[in-house]
Amino acid sequence: MPQMAPLMWLSLFLFFLVIYLFFNIMNYFSFMSSSPSSKNLLNLNKSSLNWKW
Repeated sequence: MPQMAPLMWLSLFLFFLVIYLFFNIMNYFSFMSSSPSSKNLLNLNKSSLNWKW
């Protein structure tokens, strides 16, 4: 029925939008960043402030 076509396009859009968001979220959370921990950064900053005269 032609009157139901906008609802079909809307449901297809929402379906693919949900799949797209799910795919992006899974890719974002699948990689763990290897950032240095805050404790190591704090030790590095303290040691760099000590001048060796």
